[in-house]
Amino acid sequence: MTVSPISSANKAETPVSSAAQLRLATPADDAWVEELQALSFGPGRYARAAFRVREQFPIDTTLSLIAEIDGKPVSSVWMTPISLSGVDGYLLGPLATDPAYRGRGAARLLVYEVTKLALNRDEGQYVVLVGDEPYYGPLGFARTKPGAIQFPGPVDPDRVLVYSTDPRHVDTLHGPIAAFGER
Repeated sequence: MTVSPISSANKAETPVSSAAQLRLATPADDAWVEELQALSFGPGRYARAAFRVREQFPIDTTLSLIAEIDGKPVSSVWMTPISLSGVDGYLLGPLATDPAYRGRGAARLLVYEVTKLALNRDEGQYVVLVGDEPYYGPLGFARTKPGAIQFPGPVDPDRVLVYSTDPRHVDTLHGPIAAFGER
């Protein structure tokens, strides 16, 4: 499967290519996702920003996706509805991939599809994440103002990225992460 990057304004126009098939996560996936996250992030994962946000706000299970290759689950992503500066959006993460399947495009496909699904709902205006710009930049994510967004845990401010259909959000989103719909 080949899809285009989310935004035509990307720095790199590298298509996302993968043999992965995507599906919604089900409760039957919970144990596998937990094991995958433990494998990917280790015991320190609970101190990470995405985990700390989810302690306060629930994930949106309708935006929890699994990538499968040859019928085997290999990667997962979660989205948490949040609000920043009175503007609703989503926090992407964690994104995790089985080490044996890294580099095959499943994670990029998950990022592309879950971002598209979330923003096509017209309920949120952006997707924010903590990650590496060289990885997420080709998918349309850009660095926010360092320190503008306050997470409930430690975050490298240079790794806070946002994708939005409104380019002003890169410079205007700020403050602590709040509940979706909180104005």
